[in-house]
Amino acid sequence: MFEAFTLKSQEVEEKEDKLRLSVRELEDSDRMNFHKALSDRMKDPDTYAVLNFFFITGIHHFYLENHAQGSINLIGFVLGLLLLLGGLDGPWEAGISLIVFIIVIELPALFRSQIIVKNYNNLLSSHILTDMRSTSQEISINHESKVINQKD
Repeated sequence: MFEAFTLKSQEVEEKEDKLRLSVRELEDSDRMNFHKALSDRMKDPDTYAVLNFFFITGIHHFYLENHAQGSINLIGFVLGLLLLLGGLDGPWEAGISLIVFIIVIELPALFRSQIIVKNYNNLLSSHILTDMRSTSQEISINHESKVINQKD
């Protein structure tokens, strides 16, 4: 939720470098499969940044598949807007306060959008690599058991 506050650029860059090295170690066919799987699901930092200009509504969270945080922002914004439009005799101060609170929490994400998306893509890459390795191990185990069964 507060990744704009907690992410360290150096750690994200180091993670990206480690992932690149891991991908280089893959066989050509696996590397091709990895890049295909990644390119289908990878997020673009520029798209995130554009969506982040509407940061009060939380659309940028939906883009990175963080539906819970996006929903919280969207509901908070709508509630704040409804309170704000309640009129002079209504709780408009609460509406303004809620909208300002969302702005204060989300503004750093606007300025750190590049590193946030890079971190998302790193997590995605790591997940894809883990899936590929587990699939590769399963294939290897199945192949070994077939060879053993054929010897018997």
